[in-house]
Amino acid sequence: MSDLRECGIVCPTDWVELAIEPTDNVRRWARSTAADLRQRSRAAGYELDAKVLEKDLRAQAEDSRRRDPFYAFALYPDGFDNALATLEIDLIHPDAAVPRITLDWLAETFSAHDFGPPLITRTEVPIGPAVRIRQNFATAAPSSDGPGVLLETLMYGVLPTGAESAVVFLMSWTVPGIADEMEEAAAGIVKTLSVAF
Repeated sequence: MSDLRECGIVCPTDWVELAIEPTDNVRRWARSTAADLRQRSRAAGYELDAKVLEKDLRAQAEDSRRRDPFYAFALYPDGFDNALATLEIDLIHPDAAVPRITLDWLAETFSAHDFGPPLITRTEVPIGPAVRIRQNFATAAPSSDGPGVLLETLMYGVLPTGAESAVVFLMSWTVPGIADEMEEAAAGIVKTLSVAF
């Protein structure tokens, strides 16, 4: 068994890689990325508000940066100035507390029962066996007097063949009614995961 050095993923073009490195200038990145997204949306016949888009890009990057994932992406289809979903990829390495990572450990560690039991299934992706967890969480309200928000998530915990570490793939969204599309997108994107030792 070996430890992972690298992880790769291929996302469709409407998934924007977020600036999460400590050395990234998030403001400059958000301005540049907003210009690119506005141009792409304009070519598709939509006009976006630059300030709203920049603010949302900054917020998405800063939010992901707090969790320090390996990669982070946000979904901006043409015509949308707010992200519809986020995708974070991370690596989990064994340590003294968890000397051996298993699918059972991933399922137990990443499951919650906020809205009933999570839907947990075993599956295979090209790089190895995985556990798939579909569940919902309650998040804080945008304002203190408003209702909470339902956060829908789909997580794959993958044990790459020959590796001691695991890859965690977490897609989340708060927009109601897009669960089927997000699950389909996740099923396609997770198959593009690659690792190097």
